[in-house]
Amino acid sequence: MSAPLLDIQGLTKAYPGVVANDTVSFAIGEGEIHALLGENGAGKSTLVKMIYGLVKPDSGTMTLRGAPYTPAEPRAARAAGVAMVFQHFSLFEALNVAENIALGMENPPAMRDLADRIKQVSEEYGLPLDPYRLVGDLSAGERQRVEIIRCLLQEPKLLIMDEPTSVLTPQEVEILFETLRKLRAEGTSILYISHKLEEIRALCDAATILRLGKNVGTCVPRDTTAREMAELMVGSALHTPKSAGAEMGDVVLEVTGLSLPAPSQFGTALKEVNLSLRKGEVLGIGGVAGNGQDELLAALSGETRVARDAVKMNGHPIGHLGPQARRRIGILSAPEERLGHAAAPDMSLTENALLTGAVRKRLVSKGFLNWGRARAFAEEVIEAFDVRTPGPGNAARSLSGGNLQKFVIGREVLQDPIVLVVNQPTWGVDASAAAAIRQALLDLAAKGVGVIVISQDLDELMEVADHFAALNEGRLTGVRPTQGLTVEEIGLMMGGAHDMEVAHVEG
Repeated sequence: MSAPLLDIQGLTKAYPGVVANDTVSFAIGEGEIHALLGENGAGKSTLVKMIYGLVKPDSGTMTLRGAPYTPAEPRAARAAGVAMVFQHFSLFEALNVAENIALGMENPPAMRDLADRIKQVSEEYGLPLDPYRLVGDLSAGERQRVEIIRCLLQEPKLLIMDEPTSVLTPQEVEILFETLRKLRAEGTSILYISHKLEEIRALCDAATILRLGKNVGTCVPRDTTAREMAELMVGSALHTPKSAGAEMGDVVLEVTGLSLPAPSQFGTALKEVNLSLRKGEVLGIGGVAGNGQDELLAALSGETRVARDAVKMNGHPIGHLGPQARRRIGILSAPEERLGHAAAPDMSLTENALLTGAVRKRLVSKGFLNWGRARAFAEEVIEAFDVRTPGPGNAARSLSGGNLQKFVIGREVLQDPIVLVVNQPTWGVDASAAAAIRQALLDLAAKGVGVIVISQDLDELMEVADHFAALNEGRLTGVRPTQGLTVEEIGLMMGGAHDMEVAHVEG
């Protein structure tokens, strides 16, 4: 590695009640893939927002190729050669690829010329895109390609990537890594944020570790184990989730012949979905994003009403019941989209605790809201799940993504569910918090709760689930015991190999 491309010295940024970054210093070399690691709330997002011009530092300096670098806005950062691929996509589904990319350019060329350039660059970097396809018709992995190509058309000197593999299949991850290695070979530097530590070890040249807003060290990932990196992040030994191995009970939730039309032009229809869940069982449902996961959770939670007999709890038809009625009988859920679906962004954590906890935590009496009990419930969630926030009065949007995820999952776990359905429970969550969430799900199962975990993280499903099935284009494969299931078999199931169906194994 040659001289630093970006040199950061003493960057500090404080918000009311919290110092997000405390005199952070580190450097990114030319042609280097540099990881930025840390727990949720460690200050990673604030730091990259300062680099990208979204946040102004209170103190400290940055130099880019030896010259002072003080971007007042993202436009200035892009003009200086800094591009960023965000964790949450900012694309319009009703527009095509080229139109979306044009919206992110200061002076877009003629659409035909831009389309030709998109095809050329996307194929050159192994991420082929059809510039005329509607974004709404693209898979999650293809949508990420749009974001990446939009950045690459700027010919950046520094590319910032925030959790880039959270929506990708293993095959798509390898394609992305080949692209990033090609960029590195061409001299582009990459600042890479991810909670997937084995990916960091496979890809990155160096890593800077933040803890509570401070730089607590650096390491060479390929010479450091994933556990060692995780323990540097948290400052203590890492807990490994353990199942109590309790006996499963009777069937508590049964889905039979569940079919639903696609909820929108860009949704997925459910086709003859069948499953049964027993007390004390963790059923893992895998699949690539966009294959019906959101639609299945909506049908199980009551957000989408279905035929009465399509969903039964303890033998009683409940398909016609809405979300509150299902909560009352003990079916709780946590959707994938935490900000906007699982939580109202501008409401406080107390108000968000009230939104789903009103029924089971008795937060409403004779039409009146009991704010004292609601606040106490929010504080219980914050303490039990180590949610990093100044207090329950803070708005949901003020939390880092991982901390909001801990709050959302904790809010449901602490309501004593009979059945809990969660979609992407540890998405964007650091290793320590992910272990805590997985342990909470296993603890629920040990108490006899039926748990359905919908996730794209296959390692997670293999760690917590007793049985596994996969969604493909709205169809659910047969259920298999996770013990002894191979990666090849999982891949076939995710690809829609429905002939692998077997009877649900008892015990």
